Amino acid sequence: MNAVLEVSALTKQYDGFRAVDGLTFSLAEQTATALIGPNGSGKTTTLSMLAGLLRQSSGTIRFSGSGKDPRSAIGFLPQYPKFFPWMTAIEYMELAAGLSGLGGREVRTACEKTLGFVGLGEAGKKRIGGFSGGMKQRLGLAQAIIHRPALLLLDEPVSALDPAGRREVMEMLKELGESSTILYSTHILNDAEEMTDQLLFLRNGKLIEQGPLREVREKYGDSGYRVLFRDPEAAERFAGAAPWAGSADGSAVMISGEEVSMQELLRYASEHPEGITDIGRSSVRLEEIFMKVVEKP
Repeated sequence: MNAVLEVSALTKQYDGFRAVDGLTFSLAEQTATALIGPNGSGKTTTLSMLAGLLRQSSGTIRFSGSGKDPRSAIGFLPQYPKFFPWMTAIEYMELAAGLSGLGGREVRTACEKTLGFVGLGEAGKKRIGGFSGGMKQRLGLAQAIIHRPALLLLDEPVSALDPAGRREVMEMLKELGESSTILYSTHILNDAEEMTDQLLFLRNGKLIEQGPLREVREKYGDSGYRVLFRDPEAAERFAGAAPWAGSADGSAVMISGEEVSMQELLRYASEHPEGITDIGRSSVRLEEIFMKVVEKP
């Protein structure tokens, strides 16, 4: 795939303090990349430089394409979007459309359609000052996508939403990812697992790990197996009797792949089938990977 964005040795320094320190990565077209790291690791600063809101101290940012300013093909949602409270949602969207270079008779229709896409179709004529935090987050996403950007930069796009709202927005992002490249920061790692092609881990401004989710899982995950039982009591009995170290979690028993092969596990289970309903490979959670990555020396 072609690279939509190429970043090389990107650095931002404030009075001797390096908020971002030599980042190098690229984004392929129509992929979703999660920017992950503890608070203060440089995620927002990185996105702000890519969006053109901050000037880098050194390093290069290259966008694909030529002609006009390539940043016209970017949509940006800041972590804390600001609005004019006296404006209605549709008025704000028309303003955002104009700033993005859109014009003509179809602008209002496009604004209404975009508001409907983010779940604000009935709020177009309402003043933004009366919006909830979740509604403002949706409006922020709407202004970022009004011009159908090739690259979407999203800083904590679901942070102000309740679980149902997060689910809806993640589904929207999956749909947007069919035509746009997405780079987003998040601390809600369960959501990130659903739509991530690549992970970028930041710590103290440095990129300490990157790669496809599958490869990062293989590197940091302990491949193992999950044995499911009809009730917790059967799981406890199996965990206590099995010749390998296993931990019961409710009606499941987790067994390390370093302890046993799948063939050995299946053989033992066939000899001790009491209560077993399913056997499969376990997948390490992104939260566990995150802790391993950020705590490594």
